[in-house]
Amino acid sequence: MPTASAQPLHHSVTDPLPGMGAIPHADGVAFRVWAPNAQKVSVIGSFNDWQAGVDECISEANGYWYININNAEPGDEYKFHLVNGEQQLQRIDPYARIVTNSVGNGVIPALDFFDSPLTPFEMPAWNELVIYELHIGTFNAKDGHVGTFDTAIERLPHLKALGVNAVEVMPIAEFAGDYSWGYNPAHPYAVESAYGGPEAFKRFVATAHEMGIAVIVDVVYNHFGPSDISLWQFDGWHENNKGGIYFYNDWRSSTPWGDTRPDYGRGEVRKYIFDNAMMWLDDYHADGLRYDMTLYIRSVEASAQNLIAEGWSLLQWINSEVEARHPGKITIAEDLQNSAELTLKREDGGAHFGTQWDAGFVHPVRAALIEMDDANRSMAAVRDAILNQYNHDAFQRVIYTESHDEVANGKQRLVSEIDPSEQPGRYAIKRSCLGAALVMTAPGIPMLFQGQEFLRDQWFRDDRPIDWHRAEEYASITTMYRDLINLRLNKTGCSAGLTGQHTAVYHVNDNDKLIAMHRWREGGVGDDVIVIFNFAEGRKENYVIGLPHGGEWKLRFNNDAGLYNEQLDETPSGDITANEEGRDGYDFSATITIGAYACLIYSQDQ
Repeated sequence: MPTASAQPLHHSVTDPLPGMGAIPHADGVAFRVWAPNAQKVSVIGSFNDWQAGVDECISEANGYWYININNAEPGDEYKFHLVNGEQQLQRIDPYARIVTNSVGNGVIPALDFFDSPLTPFEMPAWNELVIYELHIGTFNAKDGHVGTFDTAIERLPHLKALGVNAVEVMPIAEFAGDYSWGYNPAHPYAVESAYGGPEAFKRFVATAHEMGIAVIVDVVYNHFGPSDISLWQFDGWHENNKGGIYFYNDWRSSTPWGDTRPDYGRGEVRKYIFDNAMMWLDDYHADGLRYDMTLYIRSVEASAQNLIAEGWSLLQWINSEVEARHPGKITIAEDLQNSAELTLKREDGGAHFGTQWDAGFVHPVRAALIEMDDANRSMAAVRDAILNQYNHDAFQRVIYTESHDEVANGKQRLVSEIDPSEQPGRYAIKRSCLGAALVMTAPGIPMLFQGQEFLRDQWFRDDRPIDWHRAEEYASITTMYRDLINLRLNKTGCSAGLTGQHTAVYHVNDNDKLIAMHRWREGGVGDDVIVIFNFAEGRKENYVIGLPHGGEWKLRFNNDAGLYNEQLDETPSGDITANEEGRDGYDFSATITIGAYACLIYSQDQ
């Protein structure tokens, strides 16, 4: 290798700067890359007419290469040129924060690329979170173009008015092409250029924070690519025709998305993924991470066989460090195996996630809501879905009836599963609204999927934008969601129990398909909340329900109220007064009237 003294004059001879990739500083730009099998590495770019060998890197220990170039500057495009035997390779920087596109060049970031936020923001307490999952490309696409962070910002006031206080954005790392769900990351450190790139994402985060909305980023660490990935055989070395230094090169490489599983046992790859997770929180000031399908990080197969111990330890490392560096920021696992170990602390052998998507809720609840024959609806299954929890913590699960997975790949939006008509009928509206009420009142962290609040139909596609005209058409349904969210967050001080740990499903009538649950935080008047669900056709009048306290119980919500939709039945439910006749294990009871496929929420004034 050339010595420092043999380098061209525009190379400053200084102590190496810390960091990876392009490292801008006051007197130029330093570059560092990991390429242990290369014999030579140089930086090529617009600052040296893309000439290989002009700016050759110095070999550091453990396969790292470094150079400082004082005539390179922010905005310049660049790549690494690697020589391995006869191979002459051009690679985009694995740590590139900006790329022109997935098959283009890296771009040197500005010196002040990561500024401190202008507005301080504190993540809401997890028991007071309402998450809204959205896809930037379709959330507010316009004029036949893919949606961007800036077009998404235009709809944040809608979310604020709805009462949502956290958005979970589907993956935004640079992927192949302009249209994608995002689960094919080509460049994990670069923000998708079609969405506006990193500057636009920073604007999105800042605007969301100004509105009191947290931002959770969906990250993909179970595979990379599978296309347009410069990481593939990065420095020319590989075994078994597999991925080279960033990937497993044996049977552990196999995933449902190709032979693209990162090598979780290799220190440099572990650090690459760890640094990426911290970037979203440290640099972009995101408020949490949702990990795509952790089952394929901790095991090779969907059956959770052939466990990958180093994948599990990587999850433990990242998640425990997130908690240490950023108390209150959330880590969410999509694992869907009902595994309590995911949300156990690291010191107890768990993966140290804050919470996880709950298959034990969504699948039985969707099945109950989609079922056409009332007689086949299982109230025991709904009860078990309500009470499912992990490690005796109600908020170690995220509950929902729609997500990007649940409304695609052969499945549709809930209203379309019930009624495939473009304009959903009475059954679809009533049962989907019943599902919304269940999500907002059951123990757990509730989550909506974009457009659910105005009955978005059919299925999710990355080229099918949200139809915001539907928001006007079904504005009353959006009002219903807003009222549910206000109760879920105890906005008026009458429903604190919905933010609490405690739940009793104390009335289960499988003949009449009716369930009642009692939610409480501390307990007592003004805290206790009673929620009653009718999962069948037909109004029920003079139906007796047990209550924990005497006195008047105020009706806080009735999704059968006419103000929510003219197709509903407008059942005349109202306030009730408890008498001293015991029922359902409680000392008091009252008679209610509840409509078909309806939910009633009661609490008492203090």
